[in-house]
Amino acid sequence: MQKTFCSLFGLIIFTLFFFAGCTIEKIEDAPTSPGDLAKVNSCEGCHTNYEHLKANYTPDPPSDGGGHGCGGDAPHYDPYDRVYLGGSGYEDFKNDIHGKLGCVTCHNGVDGTDDREVAHSGNFTKEPSHIANEKCASCHPQIVQRTNNSLHQQGWGQKMMLIKRGGYGDQPSDFSKCPEEMKEGYSKNCYTCHGSCGDCHVIRPKIKGGGLTKGHSFIKTPDMREVCAGCHVSRGWHAYAGIGTGIRDVHYENAKFTCINCHSMDEIHGDGNVYDTRFKMPALPKCENCHSGLENKNSYHQKHINDFNCQTCHSQDYNNCGSCHIGTSEGARIPSHMQFKIAVNPIPDIKTNYKLATVREALSAPDSWEHYGVSVLANFDAAPTYKYTTPHNILRWTARTDTTIKATENDEVIHPDCAQACHIIKEKDGTYRNKEYYLFNSDLNDWELNADKDIVMDGKLPAWWKVNN
Repeated sequence: MQKTFCSLFGLIIFTLFFFAGCTIEKIEDAPTSPGDLAKVNSCEGCHTNYEHLKANYTPDPPSDGGGHGCGGDAPHYDPYDRVYLGGSGYEDFKNDIHGKLGCVTCHNGVDGTDDREVAHSGNFTKEPSHIANEKCASCHPQIVQRTNNSLHQQGWGQKMMLIKRGGYGDQPSDFSKCPEEMKEGYSKNCYTCHGSCGDCHVIRPKIKGGGLTKGHSFIKTPDMREVCAGCHVSRGWHAYAGIGTGIRDVHYENAKFTCINCHSMDEIHGDGNVYDTRFKMPALPKCENCHSGLENKNSYHQKHINDFNCQTCHSQDYNNCGSCHIGTSEGARIPSHMQFKIAVNPIPDIKTNYKLATVREALSAPDSWEHYGVSVLANFDAAPTYKYTTPHNILRWTARTDTTIKATENDEVIHPDCAQACHIIKEKDGTYRNKEYYLFNSDLNDWELNADKDIVMDGKLPAWWKVNN
């Protein structure tokens, strides 16, 4: 009798675990499975029932052409897919401390109802980390305090360009002086890639379609491709992964570095201070953090280590933004383009070592904000349109470090030297070798000339290069 009871009990337990396993598989595959997984009289009940979400969602409002950010149209996820709680990610969330807090602890609203309007009342907040001081700081006080003023969350660099070019001031706090229409445009466009904790650790970047990344799971280390590259695709990831050139950065190709190998948590979360450009951030990674003794590595370093930044020799062609018409469907006046340019260092007060540096064409034009009530930026020339840049496409051997090119005179070889690949050299037929690497007035649009007058190379190159006349 006892053996029979034990056998029966074991069979029951096995059956329960078997069907529990089937239920988990159903959650994993829910987007293609019929769903009566939970009653819809609670937050969890509604958002774990895929079929119910699909039958009761509110379509996205029609697009007015804005809100694309600088990465183009975002991939489309239906509204119900963006808020569905399911799969292994949701199981992870349920077992995490965040999942044990209960939905209304973070999102406010009203639980225990099947009335959608009631559920989303009560000061409901879609993204709790946007009010991190209230929702996150009790458990993560130091991170919240530091991140409040971080470049990642506040986008101070972008805001400063609006402030300066618009003539509204010279401090990050002067963003409050920008017209309300411009601030609205910033929120709809630029801010799609600047957000709070959840934008990296819980949801997809808006430019990647938005919505929960993995069933509301809190991801401690964001995925490089799905999160970092989502926002940094046009410049950082485009170069790092070799999208434009087909040649990856050596740190990616050989060392298999992810973003956080160089960009530490201290840099990304910030230190609580306000920096109007990322280049002032003390925790910003530097080549010499890993590559010591650079000044004595070879004769070229010895001669030029303080003349220009490392990318001047060691980067490839990289993606430039061109210019944009923010908020319209017309797209950019100048589409993004691949090029490599060296100019006078645009930020000598910050990067004090370098006379020359790599520069990238920025996305701003005098009438970029016309759609948001500012027909022309009154002080557009306050900053160059070609900005200091550090392309993430480093190679040891590039077109400018090629020492196999030989200088000749009267058809006799003088010496092999990378100067032949980098200095501008006037050929016998009157053409110039390597001139395309440098930024000249001839490279600029009319509306860029005055803004870039201090950084173009016209009249500033050695006389023996024979290019100043």
